[in-house]
Amino acid sequence: MTLPEAPPAQFNYAQFLIERNATRQDKTAYIDDAGTLTYGQLADRIRRMAGGLRALGLRREERVLLLMQDVNDWPVSFLGAMYAGVVPVAVNTLLTADDYAYMLANSRAQAAIVSGALLPVLQQALARGDHEVGTILVSRPTGALPEGSHDLAAFIEAQAPLAQPARTWADEPAFWLYSSGSTGRPKGTVHTHGNPYWTAELYARPVLGMTEDDVVYSAAKLFFAYGLGNALSFPLSVGASVVLMPDRPTPDACFQRLTAHRPTIFCGAPTGYAGMLASPALPARDQVALRLCSSAGEALPRDIGERFTRHFGCEIIDGIGSTEMLHIFLSNRPGDVRYGTTGRPVEGYEVELRGEDGRPVPVGEIGDLYIRGPSSAIMYWNNRDKSRESFQGSWTKSGDKYSCDADGYYTYAGRSDDMLKVSGQYVSPFSVEGTLVQHPDVLEAAVIGVPDDNGLTRTKAFIVLKPGRQADAALEDELKAFVKSRLPPHCYPRLMAFVEELPKTATGKIQRFRLRETEARGEAA
Repeated sequence: MTLPEAPPAQFNYAQFLIERNATRQDKTAYIDDAGTLTYGQLADRIRRMAGGLRALGLRREERVLLLMQDVNDWPVSFLGAMYAGVVPVAVNTLLTADDYAYMLANSRAQAAIVSGALLPVLQQALARGDHEVGTILVSRPTGALPEGSHDLAAFIEAQAPLAQPARTWADEPAFWLYSSGSTGRPKGTVHTHGNPYWTAELYARPVLGMTEDDVVYSAAKLFFAYGLGNALSFPLSVGASVVLMPDRPTPDACFQRLTAHRPTIFCGAPTGYAGMLASPALPARDQVALRLCSSAGEALPRDIGERFTRHFGCEIIDGIGSTEMLHIFLSNRPGDVRYGTTGRPVEGYEVELRGEDGRPVPVGEIGDLYIRGPSSAIMYWNNRDKSRESFQGSWTKSGDKYSCDADGYYTYAGRSDDMLKVSGQYVSPFSVEGTLVQHPDVLEAAVIGVPDDNGLTRTKAFIVLKPGRQADAALEDELKAFVKSRLPPHCYPRLMAFVEELPKTATGKIQRFRLRETEARGEAA
């Protein structure tokens, strides 16, 4: 593969997308539950949004908080801010008022754009914090608007389009994403105007083979780095159409979009694929038009990938990305899928596995994953220690553990802070979880280490059973034997707990640290 040409030094990403789709004025860009948005309408609203933000007095590089569900207003608001040189801060829609109070203060947002359904929690956050925003723009209000706020649609319609984009640079701050919080408090991750260009050029075209003929539907939300690529930078870079969904991606909600809009590319997470396969409403192959699926967020278990492909006849391209790298840098390829692995490095990125001494590990051994590539974030905002820890020169430390086989395929071993040492040997929680979910009674599993009375680590599995399955001592023994038959003896979970659900981020990542906290409180009690 010949690497694409770099963007020019002076570069505004929103303007780049408008220009790239200048000949597609009447083509559908976005479809949500309320209607469609053509590429021509999208460009006009982006410019009007930019003009409106300038009219509010927002200046270059000031931040605006985006607390929005996935509807057509989302890309208009995000790209409108970037067109104006204002920095949108896209945040998770499923957090608490305390979380938003922290993010408002941390980002010093001068305005907020919020979905009507989320306005109450934003108001609570503003009441609890010591940071004020100048203006609140409300997308699709559900009731009377509070003083100082405006209906977003009416606001955009009333603005004069900003004639020229801000003279931004490819390397200057363009937007923030907060890390998903799978290992603690989210960090404000600062990305440039050039970064989404690189993810699309290195992944959407050469790996996914995305074209203007595709219809893309992402269960992963736009505030998530994975979802932002799937439903904004990737499809808009090639002139494809996008299906947006404001509500949570339950199996039934996903099935509705897959059968009604018949997308050709679906982007989800392992937990979503597992839930879809377990649903009695799973559509037949001929009810959908899928040619390819993508998975990220956590490593895709082999069993889930194989069963999905048998049912729908299309592959799931599993890969790993991160908020820090913006999208996927290690991936399987169409026609070259090895379920149970995360594939090979995406061209344009370098990957290394390093041991505790900082040196590369031998083939087959587990090491810390480091990445070097053009889409790396600049820093974590106001967090110098964490920035130094993750952004090490041109390399980014991912916090993930991997091994690489002799053929160059990488296999996930878990988060660095999730790895366990049992009987003097490393145990990958993910390998145990991936084995447990192969049992016909198990829907999901999460594994952590807990200390025994002697201070030694024992493996404990938290298990969600499939609907209609009952937990008892016999099943527990059966599951332990099941793992023992497939993994080395020291890997099987000595302890088990059957739970209704696992704690997760809104992007579907299991929060094992929450399980550790709960376990510690139980022991303390």
